[in-house]
Amino acid sequence: MGTLVGHVLSGLGFFLIGLWHLFNNIKLHAQNPHSCTSQPWFPTSKIRYLELFLIMLGCSISISMELLIGPVRHHPVDVDGNIPSYHLHNFDHASISMNFLVFAASAIAFDRAAVKIKNELSLLLCGMAIGQQLLLFHHHSTYYGGVEGQYHMHLQILLSIALATTLMGIAYPKSFILSFVRSISILFQGLWLIVMGVILWTPEYIPKGCFLRWEEGHQVVHCHDEASLHRARALINIEFSWYVIGVAMFSVVFYMFLEKVYGEKVNYWSLGEEEDEEKGEALWPEKIKLGFIHMGALTPMDIKREKYYTEN
Repeated sequence: MGTLVGHVLSGLGFFLIGLWHLFNNIKLHAQNPHSCTSQPWFPTSKIRYLELFLIMLGCSISISMELLIGPVRHHPVDVDGNIPSYHLHNFDHASISMNFLVFAASAIAFDRAAVKIKNELSLLLCGMAIGQQLLLFHHHSTYYGGVEGQYHMHLQILLSIALATTLMGIAYPKSFILSFVRSISILFQGLWLIVMGVILWTPEYIPKGCFLRWEEGHQVVHCHDEASLHRARALINIEFSWYVIGVAMFSVVFYMFLEKVYGEKVNYWSLGEEEDEEKGEALWPEKIKLGFIHMGALTPMDIKREKYYTEN
């Protein structure tokens, strides 16, 4: 994943999953605001496990790229059986994909076996995968530092939110706001990975005073001096703030749109009209006694009412 293509493809996967979850969570809440339950994954009408199949496919491709296709000799270890230092990050990235692969495969097994707490177990495994991802990116930011470490620091914020909302979803499965925030954090994580890949591995977009240099088998951004490094970090902070605003605006507009499309249809009426109707029914006997007819012609029901009130 330590390349432009690796970051963009993995980021696109997280973005699409986050968008898919955001759509389904809002749709379920709009249709059943009082009884919707948070889901770790969402089936489709034609292929029930399509989301999980795609996760497994993406993880398998990622593992193959990191351990078999990406290395120069198409082998992640040396001839003596040791892992070279320039392949350690490949094992880090592959470990993340393995954990999500386990989550997807287990979720299918839980559903087919009709396990009673399948949602809770799936959320737990998903939380474990996100937790491992958070731990590895924390070590990455500590090891690399600099410009890439600053991107990883902001990514850790999104991963922490995703981890917290995933684990809290086990205890509060009917909380819409938890599933809503979790979906946004996954979507934002994918978007930030795409941005990070494009900025860090496109020479035209690298901050002024910084450059790409080969380091342990892959390219890393370095800066000429401390001033350039501080400027690059400040730009990344501003960039992240703008993306927070954009994602928040998109999420609110997306929610309002889906709420309007799938929301419950509620009929409203004026309180004044209801009071007028009640007053009209209360004054009906008086109107009969005074000879006033509410409508033009008398109906059989009107005649019976008039006779009743006249006799009494």
